[in-house]
Amino acid sequence: MDRIRILIADDHTLVRDGTRRILESEKDLEVVAEASNGEEAVVLTSSLRPDVAIIDIAMPVLDGIEVTRQIKALYPATAILILTAHDNEQFIYNLLEAGAAGYLLKSVRSQELVDAVRALHAGESVLHPAIARKVLNYFASPSGRNKKQGRLETLTQRELDILKLVTKGLSNKGIADELSLSARTVQRHLESIFNKLQVGSRTEAVVRALKEGWVTLNDVP
Repeated sequence: MDRIRILIADDHTLVRDGTRRILESEKDLEVVAEASNGEEAVVLTSSLRPDVAIIDIAMPVLDGIEVTRQIKALYPATAILILTAHDNEQFIYNLLEAGAAGYLLKSVRSQELVDAVRALHAGESVLHPAIARKVLNYFASPSGRNKKQGRLETLTQRELDILKLVTKGLSNKGIADELSLSARTVQRHLESIFNKLQVGSRTEAVVRALKEGWVTLNDVP
């Protein structure tokens, strides 16, 4: 079984050690690097290309927002999970806009962190429901939307239908049932959407779709 390769970036050694112990107690997870500042996190990601990078917001040299932005520009396939003590809404919006796929507080239980890493690696979203609603409202609002909307020709109608169902929070199976498709076909469509939008997760795809106005809050339950 291929293990999920993880980078941990936090300026507190104790936090990094504890996070490593939690993750490496799982047979399918492997911590391939640790970074004590933002610049080091970008360099290590560029050379090692981990599947998931767990990033704190407050770090020396480069903060979590800039680290996320640079990592996604260099290696879009790496999923970014923010693990922080900060729950400021503007931090959340800025990080998701920069390309983060998940956002967790350091108060989460060990199993929640493990589940989050696996979910991000599978392209799923990792956001607390209350945070998710705030994110949807923000990026669908005039202040969160792009002033000049992007062109939609790159997505087929079927892909747009699937993206709207992703915005509703449906799983692959739920989307398959809704559209009378196989789960494998839905997964192929999602991979195509991710490639066309140059994103690595459902969260990034939904944020992009809301910002561009391709989906609206009318598409959300």
